[in-house]
Amino acid sequence: MPEQVKPKVLVIDDEEALRIAVKRILEMEGFVVRLAMNGTEGIQRITEEDYDLAVIDLKMPDMSGLDVLKEIRHQRPNTVCLMATAYASYETAVEATKIGADGYILKPFTPEELIQHLNIAFEKRKFLVETERLKFEREQSLLEVAVERTRLKTIINSIHDGVLVINKRGELAYFNQAVLRLLDIEYIPIGIPIIEHLPVEIGNLINQQFLEVEQQENTYSTEVAIKPEHQLVLQADLSPIHHPDGSLAGVVIVLTNITEFKKLEFLKSQFVSMVAHELKAPIAATLGFIDILAKPEFKISDEQKNDFLSRSHFRLNSLLLMINDLLDISRMEMNKVTREIRELCIESLFADIIELFKVDIEKKHLQLHLPTEESKHFIRADQNELMRLFTNLFSNAIKYNKENGSITVSVEKRDFNTAVIISDTGIGLRPEEKKKLFGEFFRAKNEFTKNIHGTGLGLSIVKRIVEAYGGKIECESTYGTGTTFTMLFPVIDKVFEKEKE
Repeated sequence: MPEQVKPKVLVIDDEEALRIAVKRILEMEGFVVRLAMNGTEGIQRITEEDYDLAVIDLKMPDMSGLDVLKEIRHQRPNTVCLMATAYASYETAVEATKIGADGYILKPFTPEELIQHLNIAFEKRKFLVETERLKFEREQSLLEVAVERTRLKTIINSIHDGVLVINKRGELAYFNQAVLRLLDIEYIPIGIPIIEHLPVEIGNLINQQFLEVEQQENTYSTEVAIKPEHQLVLQADLSPIHHPDGSLAGVVIVLTNITEFKKLEFLKSQFVSMVAHELKAPIAATLGFIDILAKPEFKISDEQKNDFLSRSHFRLNSLLLMINDLLDISRMEMNKVTREIRELCIESLFADIIELFKVDIEKKHLQLHLPTEESKHFIRADQNELMRLFTNLFSNAIKYNKENGSITVSVEKRDFNTAVIISDTGIGLRPEEKKKLFGEFFRAKNEFTKNIHGTGLGLSIVKRIVEAYGGKIECESTYGTGTTFTMLFPVIDKVFEKEKE
């Protein structure tokens, strides 16, 4: 990024760890970053200073991100605003777009995704600033028409949305480069009859507009699936263009990529189906046992009764664990997790964890390779949350290990990160299993795991916890050999802490 261009970004989010991680990432990319811990502080900063971009958390304790967005739109209409949330829906996306949001950043996001979103948003900001500048110049001095057209074409070509202009005869009058990308075509020449080359849904809208006798100012919209399985979905908005005498000159079509919104809808539906399926099995099994116990015509022994009660207890306990895991995931998505952030020694946490699993370790005759006592690495986090993270991974390293196997835990400094590595000599994963590893309810199924119980939500929670602290988790695994999990947490030094305060 050129030195003279330093986009000013305001990050409004009530998650302290996330704000700090985002600030560090963006400053390394040349952005000028200011932070606000809630909506009230964010509005105050917007009032005092103009920003190119604003990243606004949708859920905050003092006010909704949508209310903050409304105030920013009122005070700074040219500030490009992006909503950041892990609890999005198509309805909230539509509402935010109506208010004036320029995009969504879905949590958890990687540094690359964040930078990509902001670079695109900054292009739009430059477009808005350029438009304002051109407007002022036109008012001050009449520009040449040819120059104006050239500049307008350049600006429209920089817009992320696709723009198509079609005349009354159905011929292509203008398009920008985004159209080719969004419609997944290489080139279309100006002047050709274009309707038959467009998706059927868009062609029907154009023909409907051309058939209207009276002058209409309505905008028509439709959704178009360009690629199957939600790979590319567009929203097409069509508006009429009129001659000075009121007759129809043609139409302009704006194509917006809504793929992420449609994926959210699909994932929400899929998740509900998965939860219903996972809850149904233990409930049905327990009801079956209770029906047998409740009917006197079934003559069963005391031993069988105790067996049925034991199985019912196991099923209901598994159901309770699953519900608690689901509630944890929901709280994380809604940013309702209460954290007490303090400095923690990673090696000390593992010493406590090993004591918890001492019996299980001895039962499987596992060898442990741990960091030396002299090694001390620290991380700022909530102790209960970090204990749950490491306990889950260490428990898996025991459960899925082989008799007389080993577990290796190491902690090291890697550039600006603290790396925590947990390796085992267990059954490992096949390549197709590794791809689904962090998904909800996924459990590897083979001859080694059929007697190992779990909810299938543990690693999904692990991933969310790591990403909540601006980190990332990686997995390397070979079937039959073992698995290694590597967690990278951003290092927050004392100098940076003082700067934040």
